[in-house]
Amino acid sequence: MNALGNGLTPKMKPIPARRNLVVAALDVGSSKVVCLIGRLRPHAPQQALTRRSHAIEVIGFGHTLARGTKAGTVVNLVQAEDAIRHAVDAAERMASVEIESVVLSISSGRPASELFAAEIDILGSAVSENDIARVLAAGSRHSLRDGRAVLHSLPVGYSIDGENGIRDPRGMLGSRFGVDMHVATTDVGAARNLMLAVERCHLEVEAMAASPYVAGLAVLADDEADLGAAVVDMGAGTTTIAAFQAGRLVHIDGFALGGHHVTMDLARGLNARISDAERIKTLYGSVLGGGSDERDMITVPPLDDNDREQAQFVSRATLVSIIKPRVEEILEMVRDRLAACPIAADRRGHVVLTGGASQLNGLPELAARLIGRPARLGRPLGIAGAPEVVKGPAFAVAAGLLVYPQAAHLEHFEARHRRQVMTGTGGYFSRVGRWLRESF
Repeated sequence: MNALGNGLTPKMKPIPARRNLVVAALDVGSSKVVCLIGRLRPHAPQQALTRRSHAIEVIGFGHTLARGTKAGTVVNLVQAEDAIRHAVDAAERMASVEIESVVLSISSGRPASELFAAEIDILGSAVSENDIARVLAAGSRHSLRDGRAVLHSLPVGYSIDGENGIRDPRGMLGSRFGVDMHVATTDVGAARNLMLAVERCHLEVEAMAASPYVAGLAVLADDEADLGAAVVDMGAGTTTIAAFQAGRLVHIDGFALGGHHVTMDLARGLNARISDAERIKTLYGSVLGGGSDERDMITVPPLDDNDREQAQFVSRATLVSIIKPRVEEILEMVRDRLAACPIAADRRGHVVLTGGASQLNGLPELAARLIGRPARLGRPLGIAGAPEVVKGPAFAVAAGLLVYPQAAHLEHFEARHRRQVMTGTGGYFSRVGRWLRESF
């Protein structure tokens, strides 16, 4: 927890370009907890996904229903810890490895963006790697705010002696060196309690990353990230947004509305159990009406198990009339959040939808109409060995966490004590043994 003592979440050391490594990704959401273990192998430059230095192969996968979380925030530490243990154990068993640290996503805590500037004297006559590290550290310290934790400190551009717009300053001559930084933050409390739930499982948090940012790393093609795109990750309890320009993250935002709110609307509107409403939403949910919707009937089980109560039948048109208003509300909030930020307001950029709630039938078409931009579903790109379910939009965040180490070099990193990413076999039982030794 020391990493949050000064308002900075853990940062990942840039990975060597020619080194194989194993990375564990942990996505703790409102509806599911996902653990992916991936093997990263260096590969030669390629024509597609040119920013990736390593090929990714999934060797372990585990997921379970989320418990103890609401809108991405830990509300019951014991339940959240238990869900994390089950997901991690399943992934470790499949991969036959024991992991000791994870790359962790976060979608809660009112994610937000700010821009900061910092400037230092160049130590020599030319900008060195040490100068870049110093100016990034100065920018990170300048961005600290009470009650907020820094997730990402990303340079937007550098300046030398007042000349702006420099992308790669290494070796350039000058006396004053500056940086404009985009800083993504979240509430300290949300980050601290999520880390605590993970650390109670005897796992170290190697790095913490904003959910929509890593989802974008997984689903955006090079041209989309360069020309400008907004990734909208629609989870069960939250909807988060990441805007990309020139291949870089430039804005982040979010709010506590998501697919669970659609489920609750259905449960109330149909007088059904929440579990039945979720099943009906998953199987038949749509935001687009059709000519036969009034005739297509769907069975809704009774609210009680009383044999005297009959199942009811509702038309598909009724489902659309319940689902569509809430989804329109979410998309209109996305549109307004994007419009409020000048750097993310370019209407020419695509909207890419990820997250479990993005899979409602007709959602891309509705999003394109309401937001006023081309929209599509985003699926993880360039992930080998993944089960079929991981290739869908619902697992974009977890897949993006495996891509994230290849983008770690873009951020400021301060050296700290680090454990191995993984060692040995049989992780669950080894950790139980440690817990027993420490507790009794």
